[in-house]
Amino acid sequence: MAWWVTDSSLTKATGSEATWTTDYDPGDTVPVSGIYKCRSCAREVTSNKGDPFPPPSHHSHAPNAVKWRINVWTNTAGS
Repeated sequence: MAWWVTDSSLTKATGSEATWTTDYDPGDTVPVSGIYKCRSCAREVTSNKGDPFPPPSHHSHAPNAVKWRINVWTNTAGS
């Protein structure tokens, strides 16, 4: 779960864009910077656009594979 302090600049998303509904495999290229959650175990990682997602050895669990989905989309442009 992502935590935050009260900040009037935070915006709740509708989650209708493909960015919010697409799952990514370990090693895939991160499409947008943010906090991603494992769909199987809820572990979170912070990942930067253009970097690879953590490798399969980052963490493991059975029987489901590691799949990442964005939880918090961060604005790295600063505007």
